[in-house]
Amino acid sequence: MGICISVASSEIYEAEDCQENVLYLAGNTASIGIQKLGSLYSKQGSKGLNQDAAILYQDYGMEGGAFCGVFDGHGKNGHVVSNMVRNRLPSLLLSQKNALAKIKTNFQDQVAKTKGGSVPNKDVLKWQEACISAFKVMDKEIKLQENLDCSTSGTTAVVVLRQGENLVIANLGDSRAILGTKTENGIKAVQLTTDLKPGLPSEAQRIRNCNGRVLALKEEAHIQRVWLPHEDYPGLAMSRAFGDFLLKNHGIIAIPDIFYHHITPNDHFIVLATDGVWDVLNNNQVASVVMEAESEQAAARTVVEAAIASWKKKFPSSKVDDCTVVCLFLQKKQQYPGFLPVET
Repeated sequence: MGICISVASSEIYEAEDCQENVLYLAGNTASIGIQKLGSLYSKQGSKGLNQDAAILYQDYGMEGGAFCGVFDGHGKNGHVVSNMVRNRLPSLLLSQKNALAKIKTNFQDQVAKTKGGSVPNKDVLKWQEACISAFKVMDKEIKLQENLDCSTSGTTAVVVLRQGENLVIANLGDSRAILGTKTENGIKAVQLTTDLKPGLPSEAQRIRNCNGRVLALKEEAHIQRVWLPHEDYPGLAMSRAFGDFLLKNHGIIAIPDIFYHHITPNDHFIVLATDGVWDVLNNNQVASVVMEAESEQAAARTVVEAAIASWKKKFPSSKVDDCTVVCLFLQKKQQYPGFLPVET
């Protein structure tokens, strides 16, 4: 059993379904409970210490707003970095947004990759700029930590920010966010982010332009990794991350990919998960599991359990990766029972 923190009272209290790796925060005491908004769950794999972390922050930025994120640590101190980012990034993003609200910004809307064809308004554009700024500052703060070696340790981050009917998504690394949206045939999964791996041509080009090397080992030809110019080390399997300062001069950056989506009546939920889930379940399978979950509060745990079962079935001789999920519901789940998931 872990801890949950209520921001309103600064009270730390234990909850029955709360874990050390996940954190739920309520912006005010009058808020509806987490059971009506979403759920989060993390399960340690068989590789050792669980290096994942997750957060669901209710009434963030405004009443009815939300901040949710998952963070997949790697390296010796990856668990420290993922928890540090989870705990610090929400307040850092809010302070950056408040600072931008006081100045005129030249942030261009083409920076955001729009989902759904809508054009972000000025407030959304400031949130997008605040995301980029907050991620940069977060990376600097990690580097300044004394007695914390992050030369080859770091974390991914995928964050979804809800403000009214607007979603701002910031992605760093290979965790992923999807949207569950209603179609004529049922609920379809729409991928909101791009998995930022070294194998992507644009990512590989940036790394090589900085004298980093991108190649796969013979024993794992399907995994492209990042290496130092003249040394077979460290072999990072993602192209952007917090930390990993040994490779920051060789193309690994902490600048997130930014996306925007305007919520429609057909949009029902968002799922964020670390790659331990996506390695064994595709987008529509995850959406289907969420649809079949008994309730909002059971959704994240149900997805994690489905992923672990799939790991054991697909890769019985491999070590199971850590699996962490956040489900953010945009409408009450009971409003759409009976929808059949789109075939995978």
